[in-house]
Amino acid sequence: MIYELRQYTLVPGRRDTLIELFEREFVEAQEAVGARVAGSFRVGGAPDRFTWLRSYPSMPARQAALEAFYDGPVWLAHRDAANATLEDSDDVLLLHSVGGEPPSWERPRAAEPPESVYAATVYHVEDGFSAFFAREVAPVLAEAGVPPVACLESEHSANNFPRHPIRTGENVFVWFARFDTAREEREIELPMVTPRLTGPPERILLHPTARSAMR
Repeated sequence: MIYELRQYTLVPGRRDTLIELFEREFVEAQEAVGARVAGSFRVGGAPDRFTWLRSYPSMPARQAALEAFYDGPVWLAHRDAANATLEDSDDVLLLHSVGGEPPSWERPRAAEPPESVYAATVYHVEDGFSAFFAREVAPVLAEAGVPPVACLESEHSANNFPRHPIRTGENVFVWFARFDTAREEREIELPMVTPRLTGPPERILLHPTARSAMR
């Protein structure tokens, strides 16, 4: 599976406006043309950030889905309202799965946001890191009670929908942990990872929105 980890910076105070519009208009419209909205999140400690995860069966399916959605009636009707909430939408990592798919629950039509929290850790790495992680790191995390629920790494295919920029020239590995509540969220020290990194890691706390499939 191909994934986009999309991290948006919003106009101050406009996050809930975008989330309401996104969940009302854009979720089913994208899924109808083949782009799965795997998760949508408020970012802990960052009131003007919105992060979401979108997936496709393949790169050709990505191109077809994005062309259908962004040239389609739903986006054209609501793009001005959506774009008015955005300061930056170009922080996008193109990824593929290497260790399980992000978990998915049945998406509610309307609900309160769940209490769960996801921690997404982004490592800048060299080739071969995913095998090292599976062999040396994942067992330590499982023993500590924080097993990775999904692992993704950079997809280096050319961007086949250039209207939407993606980050290039990077090699990253992203793993997700899930906690039932914010009180249970914790970070596990992993000293064996540090020598393998080519840049500082980033850890993002993700609070699912009301209609997120990752819950």
